[in-house]
Amino acid sequence: MPPRVVLVTGVSRWLGGALAAELATDPAIHRVIGVDTVPPSPALLRRLGRTEFVRADIRNPMIGKVVTTASVDTVVHMNISATPAGAGGRAPMKELNVIGSMQLLAACQRAPSVRRFVLKSTSAVYGASPRDPAVFTEAMQARRVPSGGFAKDSQDIEGYVRSFGRRRPDVDLAVLRFTNFIGPRIDSLLAGFFRMPVVPTALGYDARVQLLHEDDALAVLVRATTGHFAGTVNVGGEGTLLLSQAIRRLGRVQVPLPTSTLGSVGRLTRRFGFVDYSPEQMRFLNFGRVVDTTVLRTEFGYAPRYTTVEALADYARTVPPVVSPALVAGITERVENAVRRAGDVVEAVGQRLHPPAPAPGLRAVRDA
Repeated sequence: MPPRVVLVTGVSRWLGGALAAELATDPAIHRVIGVDTVPPSPALLRRLGRTEFVRADIRNPMIGKVVTTASVDTVVHMNISATPAGAGGRAPMKELNVIGSMQLLAACQRAPSVRRFVLKSTSAVYGASPRDPAVFTEAMQARRVPSGGFAKDSQDIEGYVRSFGRRRPDVDLAVLRFTNFIGPRIDSLLAGFFRMPVVPTALGYDARVQLLHEDDALAVLVRATTGHFAGTVNVGGEGTLLLSQAIRRLGRVQVPLPTSTLGSVGRLTRRFGFVDYSPEQMRFLNFGRVVDTTVLRTEFGYAPRYTTVEALADYARTVPPVVSPALVAGITERVENAVRRAGDVVEAVGQRLHPPAPAPGLRAVRDA
């Protein structure tokens, strides 16, 4: 049975607004209610169609009145911030993500009309470390538990959702662990990283990156809202790219830097508004992360239209290259060769200053 009244949080962002607009075109859904702390842009507001926008803060217990009064039966929680700057700082970000989710779940627990809850989560809950497996399945946990930021908030929120499910076993829960979004319209953290003309990376690392096109993300959210899937599912495009490959294909200049300097670089990029990434997200850019999508295809019933390579190519149409990809490859190769030669010089000097001791057999022959 399709939902009758759907509530979507975070509707003023592109993906939340796109979901509400898509659901509003379904005649089987009687009402679509969009909730956010700030109103949508005029362009997005026009696109929302018959969606009813309610300016409300999910951190306030008053969100319960919205759920109860409208007899909401399906809740899609998307109001989770990935960057401190977008929420006004780390403390407000954590409050919005964690406290807001707790208040929303408490409202759903008290509302007997709620029958389905969809959480837009992230594959960042798996963390990023050198001990990670080649791919993460839904049954796996982080080898190194995220210590803070968006990844830690998402882990906590998933825990609250599981607790809610134990208290309300009659509610179907769908937890969607998305990989990094990319596309011409969505404003994601990784897209901001790729827009920088000069992209700093960690020297000696080349992370594997798995991307999801914005159109596939929207299609999965619509299917999760109107379908019957219950459980946790990884959502990502097929295939991977190395971070260096992605940078070259976008016509950017990669600058490998020692890991000890990346913290300072991150602070500079935040100060000048290029990109706001946390230490946990910097670890992802070092080690990468890839998820298994078997459940997505077999149980959830969706095969993404775009592979990782195709999703990046579609995004590349909207990002004018700083230099041609061929020139980027040449510059990157020269930088890597220079770094390699410098390492060889250091190693040679070290060997001259500290030559290896001769083998005992050779010493005996010379003595004889």
